[in-house]
Amino acid sequence: MSQEATCSAASSSIANETVGQVVDRGPISLGRILTNRWFLHTVSIVAFFWLWDWLARSNVLGAGSSVLARPHEVLEQLAVLTREELAELTLWGHVWASTQRVVIGFSIAAAIAVPLGLFMALNRYVNAIVKPLFDLLKPMPPISWISISILWFGIGETSKVFIIVLGTFVPCLLNAYNGVRLVEPELYDVVRMLGGKRRDEILHVCFPASFPAIFAGLQISLSIAWTCVLAAELVSARSGMGYIIVQGMNLSQPAMVIGGMAVIAAAAWGTTLLVTALERKLCPWKRKIVGL
Repeated sequence: MSQEATCSAASSSIANETVGQVVDRGPISLGRILTNRWFLHTVSIVAFFWLWDWLARSNVLGAGSSVLARPHEVLEQLAVLTREELAELTLWGHVWASTQRVVIGFSIAAAIAVPLGLFMALNRYVNAIVKPLFDLLKPMPPISWISISILWFGIGETSKVFIIVLGTFVPCLLNAYNGVRLVEPELYDVVRMLGGKRRDEILHVCFPASFPAIFAGLQISLSIAWTCVLAAELVSARSGMGYIIVQGMNLSQPAMVIGGMAVIAAAAWGTTLLVTALERKLCPWKRKIVGL
């Protein structure tokens, strides 16, 4: 292959993996509007809320008019919870209680699982010791630990944090482990050709190349953390979004139940955005493939 052909192929490859999207400044047309991603986002959201409101009004579910709250009823219920206390806390107090549990459990799991996953990938002796135990406990759902965690730690904060740690530990460790194992061997060869030592391979190749996989594991773990905290609060809690959902069920108020679910989703989305922003800060070399 000629040098010009090689340069052309390399340029084409780089062009396909761009950091930002190229702005198309062509003339506005109906076809462009209908295929615009922001327009499609808007249509999707509007259609979702319309369908929700129609199901609530038409009683399609056939279980009575109160089985599904309408969107405006959910908003009204959330507004009431921001003003009035439930178990001595407003809505923001319950959100903060759940967020604290998620942050504490997630931080503990990440602080243990990420370094352990890296050590397992870099040291075969650590891998031989830890991997059999990890493979034994990995398939067990974290929610199955709720009963025994209450027996061990009671119904206080420790049992809830324990469930979150168990749920977030596995994705953090797996992604850290696979992030190192899937690094291209050619990258290590380049460091050796330049006279680098084992320490240089780890610091300048292994860690930077594995960071995107580690952050992917952190995002997955964060989503699981909100699932775990909700499950723990549904069983035994006097605060948190799970408690609001249980009270809505006990009081036959679907607006309160759906409102609690919506707030949990919004909080999980917000924390995921924070992790994504941290990833952009720490991994500026990560490329985004446009169109995927």
